[in-house]
Amino acid sequence: MKQNTVIPYGRQLIDETDIRSVIETLTSDYLTQGPKVAEFEEKFSKYVGSKYAVAVSNATAGLHLAVMAMNLKPGERVITTPITFAATANCVRYVKGEVWFADIDPDTYLISYEKTKDLIESKPKGFFKGIIPVDFAGLPVNLEKFKELAKEHDLWIIEDACHAPGAHFTDSNGEKQHCGNGNYADISVFSFHPVKHIACGEGGMLTTNNEELYKKMMFLRTHGISKENMLENHGGWYYEMQELGYNYRLTDIQSALGITQLEKNDLGVLKRNEIAEKYKAAFKGKIKYQSLSKGDLNAHHLFVIEVENRKGLYDFLKKNNIFAQIHYIPVHTLPYYKRIGYENADLNNALKYYGSCISLPMYPSLKDSEQDFVIEKTLEFNE
Repeated sequence: MKQNTVIPYGRQLIDETDIRSVIETLTSDYLTQGPKVAEFEEKFSKYVGSKYAVAVSNATAGLHLAVMAMNLKPGERVITTPITFAATANCVRYVKGEVWFADIDPDTYLISYEKTKDLIESKPKGFFKGIIPVDFAGLPVNLEKFKELAKEHDLWIIEDACHAPGAHFTDSNGEKQHCGNGNYADISVFSFHPVKHIACGEGGMLTTNNEELYKKMMFLRTHGISKENMLENHGGWYYEMQELGYNYRLTDIQSALGITQLEKNDLGVLKRNEIAEKYKAAFKGKIKYQSLSKGDLNAHHLFVIEVENRKGLYDFLKKNNIFAQIHYIPVHTLPYYKRIGYENADLNNALKYYGSCISLPMYPSLKDSEQDFVIEKTLEFNE
């Protein structure tokens, strides 16, 4: 029997609290550059456990600011995963850096520590400048291990945590390390796109424990304009553009929505994990899904499975009004990256994963009956 209503792979959840907050801001004195932005930043940094947070117009802008703050120069090399959205790699290209890809772990789908270590050690010290690990699907990278590697080779770390607000891994001391807390990454980046945990329409957040990086990102976020340390001062109106920055600001309207969305995130992550456990119980021993280390919490932006006939399943689900998605086309196979020399990169795990991966519906408002239908049709096709 075909489902009458469409079941997407992801969906925002907006309630009356969110709507009231936005309306209050719309009737206030500030629509942008007002108090809600700073309030959102403060509450977000407290939530993840970082010292500082910088709200930005979207996560891609955040990634761009992050590599600029780390002073990445043209021709300098950064390692990331091929299984991510293109923006993770593109931010390096924005400043004319070179992207190098390390293959993924075939079970977690995260960038492989071993492959990254091998890649770094295959080159002389100083060849690479940084690493951008991605908490893919909401599963946190064990940044403690990567930090030790980075420290040994004088590398910085930018954590792409766009999928993972509320997630954590457990460190070697048995302590929970929340994504974005700044204990291991120099900068972390989050996304507030509607299908993510915290929906602002568009938006992003940078977190760090480094005051210098924080000030630099705040400065570059607003055109590189400042009223501090000016060369001249013509009066109260005067300002100076001291560097070439960007307009990467988030509005008060979006921040008001982000604040109320943030307040519900723990419940959202809990619900996402309940949905994930139901999928796992249904698929165990039949269909492969992303593994999870003991003591870690996957925030489950996505629930990804692997099947032999991925295209067949995708089309079959679509015929039944289940709109699954593919995350992601390996970045090095995209036409732009092929043109600049990545076509023959040795990333077999990523290619194998891409040939079989499919993301099933995953969002807090997914009804039990809808999930039952998704499971029923997925198993029916794979019998």
